[in-house]
Amino acid sequence: MKAQLTHKFEDIISVENLLEAWKEFVNGKRNKKDVQAFSMNLMDNIFSLHTDLLHHTYTHGGYQAFKINDPKPRDIHKATVRDRLLHHAIYRILYPFFDKTFIADSYSCRNEKGTHKAINKFRSYFYKVSKNNTKTCWVLKCDIRKFFANIDHKILIGILREYIPDEDIMRLLENIIGSFTSIQGENVGLPLGNLTSQLFVNIYMNKFDQFIKHKLKVKYYIRYADDFVILSEDKKCLESIIEPISRFLSNELKLELHPDKIFIKTFSSGVDFLGMVNFTSHRILRTKTKRRMFHKISFKHKMRREELVCEESFEQSLQSYLGILKHCNGYDVTKKIETSIVGLDNTQ
Repeated sequence: MKAQLTHKFEDIISVENLLEAWKEFVNGKRNKKDVQAFSMNLMDNIFSLHTDLLHHTYTHGGYQAFKINDPKPRDIHKATVRDRLLHHAIYRILYPFFDKTFIADSYSCRNEKGTHKAINKFRSYFYKVSKNNTKTCWVLKCDIRKFFANIDHKILIGILREYIPDEDIMRLLENIIGSFTSIQGENVGLPLGNLTSQLFVNIYMNKFDQFIKHKLKVKYYIRYADDFVILSEDKKCLESIIEPISRFLSNELKLELHPDKIFIKTFSSGVDFLGMVNFTSHRILRTKTKRRMFHKISFKHKMRREELVCEESFEQSLQSYLGILKHCNGYDVTKKIETSIVGLDNTQ
């Protein structure tokens, strides 16, 4: 018997929870026009949302679609402020429960996790497998094709039902899940712009994580969203588990490995994982990551000059990039960024 969520529908839709969700949602978005419009009549809007939820007349609205390059093209779908507020209210209740069901080495969109900790664990596992770099460490690296676009609604809802006995919560989650369909087909796909999507994909992939850890008995495994690595001193062992991994993803989750992104190589030859190329003694930023970093700095600087991005937002982004560079051999890149900022400021 799986652990069961003890929270009720009323805990999610309460005015108190909606107000707390608003405080979290509005952080960093106060200058957005749609957020400002909603906040003009904040309490009326929150009571209206609460009433619709209470009487089961709430229906999730549509999405505003736009594209970004990060660095590859991505389709982002943005819900209304009203719907995004509800996403936060749901997330506040569901995340603490589901996070406890996840394995330790799932690092995407989780508190106290993230890319830096995933990369550090990757290095830690290398030292364990290689016996402090005295043996060859092999790495199997895989990527799931069109991850968000291929999440099957029926399978996701089935997984959620294993943990959530409250029918009203389930109807609400089905409403949100069913509000979006990708070009991959009917009742398939989650929007990249929803906070709930981040939680849903981790719940979905937790089935895969449990299979890797408990069925295949893999000890050194790390997953970040749709990227995952497995480390072993035995290359043949890694070769042998590709087929059962592919079969499980296809049969149980209707997902498939990207055929061009499956490889096995030694750690010492340099493994590209989460934007960094990892070697035995150091790691460096991937060339594409460096290009994207400089492009974003230039773009945000331009937005700042045109007052579309505030000074604080630009500074936060800059400090985030400099923080990434502290986790690798990034001294030269840091100096180039500092020089480029001076150059951009001089053009004003």
